[in-house]
Amino acid sequence: MGQSTLTLKQLRCLLAVSETNHFRRAAEQCEISQPSLSAQIQNLEEVLGLRLVERSRSGVALSPVGREIVTRARRIADEAQGILDFAGNAQSGLAGTIRLGSKPTLGPYLLPHVVARLHRKHKDLRLYVRETAPRELEFELANGLHDVVLSQLPATSSEHVAEELFQEPLYLALAVDHPLAKKEKLTVNSLSGLEILSLSPEYHLHDQINALCQDFGATLLRDYEGTSLDALRQMVGMGMGVTFLPALYVHSEISSRAEIVVKPLRGRSITRPIGLIWRKSAGRAQSYKKIANIIRDVAKAKFKDLIIT
Repeated sequence: MGQSTLTLKQLRCLLAVSETNHFRRAAEQCEISQPSLSAQIQNLEEVLGLRLVERSRSGVALSPVGREIVTRARRIADEAQGILDFAGNAQSGLAGTIRLGSKPTLGPYLLPHVVARLHRKHKDLRLYVRETAPRELEFELANGLHDVVLSQLPATSSEHVAEELFQEPLYLALAVDHPLAKKEKLTVNSLSGLEILSLSPEYHLHDQINALCQDFGATLLRDYEGTSLDALRQMVGMGMGVTFLPALYVHSEISSRAEIVVKPLRGRSITRPIGLIWRKSAGRAQSYKKIANIIRDVAKAKFKDLIIT
């Protein structure tokens, strides 16, 4: 080995190359020049005595051993960032930059209220919100793309911590001319024989609706899977079936003049658990808990039918 020193800077440069597959973009991400980044990668290869990055005319790619080193480097960088975050949090409380991932069936209807509250009370906090596919949230959290995610629970990884915020009711949505739309009281037994529309299996809500269909004798329409809650609402309005819509969406998007009506079902509490999830190794757990409490306060003040936990 040409050197004996392994540095965090070298590892972060390697991580940037793995994320961008491009030396110039990786250098920009690390805020250094491209020659400096190349030197850091070369020094790391000399320290390890391994070829980590394969260069060609078409670009750059990690070698097989490079991919393994990146997996380990990401854990090390995460732990190091956790130390820095913890120190910063200990000094200044809820401040700095936090990257929040959210699912598209949840974030647009809740987070605007939360971000406004955070901005008023914590001027030094910068919250970057990024929506992503629900099934990818925890994967991206584990890989460092998010610091914390707002999602339906439970968390699936033993490396993550989850804190429940509230239970969000699901309401039965029907076209205004559906035979059940005029009935004041509907029970779970009313689901028997109904054709139910759902989001695609990429969404956790699909699993929940599928379970309800199995429990109460409804039919899940697999040929017409919605790509969004708006798409589901439109299909219901056209009489293609009925569906379940989350309370936050109902409050935001459904008015008394809408083409559909929404009704609670009696006889069973139909809700989905919503919470914040972060990595166990994160040094800013206290910050995330503060954000959790703010979300609870907002949910309680703005949405009376959410069950705060």
